[in-house]
Amino acid sequence: MIQQIYPTPTHDFSYELNKDFHFAAAHSIPHETAGKCQYVHGHTYYANVTIAGEDLNELGFLVNFQTIKKLLHDRFDHGVMNDDEFFSEKSNEFPSTEVVARLMYEIIQEYLDTTENKPTCLQIFLRETPTSYVVYRPKRGGKA
Repeated sequence: MIQQIYPTPTHDFSYELNKDFHFAAAHSIPHETAGKCQYVHGHTYYANVTIAGEDLNELGFLVNFQTIKKLLHDRFDHGVMNDDEFFSEKSNEFPSTEVVARLMYEIIQEYLDTTENKPTCLQIFLRETPTSYVVYRPKRGGKA
């Protein structure tokens, strides 16, 4: 994994967990104003998930790193994001980096809400190219 400095969200939690991973995926933005991006093309995305909380689970984790990888990497790696159930069911949502970052947050937070210790996803950092990235942070209160 490449070494990166990520924007850091301000918070008062005792614990902060960060998980880096990368995945290869294709997408298109099927709109005439998207230029070359309207055609199917691929990227090697680099992601960082930031989770924070006060309480650890029975294993001493905020959340298991493997769980984050299963929820996100396994879902998007080596796929066409337009074919993901989220995008195929919503014709008005395109898999832009901004929307994918928000979707990743929603997937993670939905899982975290089911856990006993209830940590919070503070941000998703998603790099699409070496020079372009998005940071998604939910509004205060944790709602997307």
